Amino acid sequence: MVTMITFAICDDEPRTARELAGCLADYMEEHSTAACTVSSFSGGRALLESGSGFDVVFLDIRMEQPDGMETARLLRQRGDSSLLVFVTVLKECVFDAFQVEAFDYLLKPLDGVRFRQTMDRILRALEQRAAESLVIRRGTGWEVVPLSDIVYCEVLGRKIYLHKSDGAVIDYYDRLEDLERRVDGRFFKCHRSYLVNLGWVRGCQDGQAVLAQGARVPVSRLRERELTRSLLCYMKEKGR
Repeated sequence: MVTMITFAICDDEPRTARELAGCLADYMEEHSTAACTVSSFSGGRALLESGSGFDVVFLDIRMEQPDGMETARLLRQRGDSSLLVFVTVLKECVFDAFQVEAFDYLLKPLDGVRFRQTMDRILRALEQRAAESLVIRRGTGWEVVPLSDIVYCEVLGRKIYLHKSDGAVIDYYDRLEDLERRVDGRFFKCHRSYLVNLGWVRGCQDGQAVLAQGARVPVSRLRERELTRSLLCYMKEKGR
């Protein structure tokens, strides 16, 4: 369930930015229980320099350099996964939007019906992302970790360590039992201190689960047979 949505509006026309912010506020009040924040930027450089990751970014295309399309390219190059929605008068740029994996394309002046349809799709997409991600608290902030990126989880003391496919390790305070309730069926408790993502398991040998990247995690003797059964069921379900 999505509890907070962060929006960014990047447009060098203050009136358009205010209009879009008003439409967002009205829509969220009527259609969503999630809290939201709306940040406005007068150009692509300001957005890029903010260093903030947003759930949804509304981008004008025709701005001073970097324009909206170049700003989108730079966001994608640094791994930003925001839902990008172009808001512009330039119909001819619609095909360029696919190159930066734009979520949608709205024409100025804004059409109320079309805007609400886009927002409906945005909420559905964010709900789906939330269902496939783990939101963890680290210090005073929050971090969203896609479940597919987690190879395995281990508990040491009072901390959980999430080992990701890119080699990064994220630690935070939690109990393994609580984490187990928050993840989906692809995760298997192979040991009292470990949860393993079945999508990364390549076998079981000498009391250890062999993972795709060469790592190994312990498997309790009583859990070996269940791990094999769960892995076969996972592979069968995934192949449907």
